[in-house]
Amino acid sequence: MKETESFNILKKDAYHFCERFVNDRLTRIQKQIKELEAALSSETKSSAGDKHETGRAMIQLEREKLGQQLAELEKTQQLLSKVPKERKAQTVGLGSLVITDTFIYYIAISAGEFKSKPKSVYCISAATPIGKLVFGKAVSDVFSFNGNSLTIVSIH
Repeated sequence: MKETESFNILKKDAYHFCERFVNDRLTRIQKQIKELEAALSSETKSSAGDKHETGRAMIQLEREKLGQQLAELEKTQQLLSKVPKERKAQTVGLGSLVITDTFIYYIAISAGEFKSKPKSVYCISAATPIGKLVFGKAVSDVFSFNGNSLTIVSIH
């Protein structure tokens, strides 16, 4: 298998990792919201008084926090849907698999490390510190991150 083909497979796998990351978080948040709604309805049936009001208020605050997380996740999902799967460019942009002399980065969303044998890929957003550093760079460009000098070997 040619190296380019192997990187294209790695890129596709990294994209699917990002999709799973978003879907897993979405499932988790939706489950937590359902649990809170159940707790809120059981709290409604409970006794009245200050303790009751405090319990309802705490549940409501937690629900608002989950609502904010859900809104952020929806933005992330929208960004991921805009990531081009077949990006062929000379410079780093959204959807690029960036091979440096030290690490491999996939520019999409911040989903963490995708461990693929034999290589690991760091799925990052263009808005992250390292994403901002590599965005627009080309092969052979050098950039510095955390005191380390990295060279872009290839872009897929």
